[in-house]
Amino acid sequence: MSNGDIFTGEVIGTAILILFGAGVCAAVTLNYSKAKSAGWIVIAFGWGFGVMAGAYTAAPLSGAHLNPAVTVGVAVDTGDWDKVPLYILGQLVGAVIGAVLTWGLYYAQFAANADEKTALPTLGVFSTVPEIRNPVANLVTEIIATAALVLPLLAFGQVDGIGIGPVTEGGGTVVLGSGISVLLVAFLVVGIGLSLGGPTGYAINPARDLGPRLAHALLPIPNKGTSDWGYAWIPVVGPLIGAVLAGLVFNAAF
Repeated sequence: MSNGDIFTGEVIGTAILILFGAGVCAAVTLNYSKAKSAGWIVIAFGWGFGVMAGAYTAAPLSGAHLNPAVTVGVAVDTGDWDKVPLYILGQLVGAVIGAVLTWGLYYAQFAANADEKTALPTLGVFSTVPEIRNPVANLVTEIIATAALVLPLLAFGQVDGIGIGPVTEGGGTVVLGSGISVLLVAFLVVGIGLSLGGPTGYAINPARDLGPRLAHALLPIPNKGTSDWGYAWIPVVGPLIGAVLAGLVFNAAF
């Protein structure tokens, strides 16, 4: 895979992931949406389907990491860090694009939020917001939840007969496999959302939180409120720590 393919694949795949994920949050949260108040299960499956759509799209180009935590976890496992900055840059750019597309898609609903009497907080459409603001507890949650994503993802490659990755291709490039592997990761993300997402909203992906948070800060959204930059480091640092721990555990155990 060329540098151009990696960057393009990560931009497109992550944009699709965020469009689906932020889109389902908007659908469930905003007034005048047909999915208003549909609930947490709908959100978890929306994010899972976003992973599936983005990964299937990006896999032929970049291997579909779509997540700096995944990229770092794979690098810890393989020792190959050469492409890590390129992957992460593509993921961040794609996350911003996906958030902007979500804003455009729900533009009328965001515009209706201009009425101060019925205005709703909008940050939760784009980024994670903890239910209980406790930096230590929130950080631990993101570390554990991300390790629960990256460790099984790496371990999938030890299972015979189902054609899944990660797979090392020519030049030492690590991809996440294809076919059923993408579907398994999508269901893994749904499971994490249902079981581990309650405390913080399960960022488990620094680009997924940081890119849309930046878009939220810059976009002209009526009554959008704060972008909560004081919390923003937790869904970045926590997943990266969890990814490193998962990579180290995988190396030690497998």
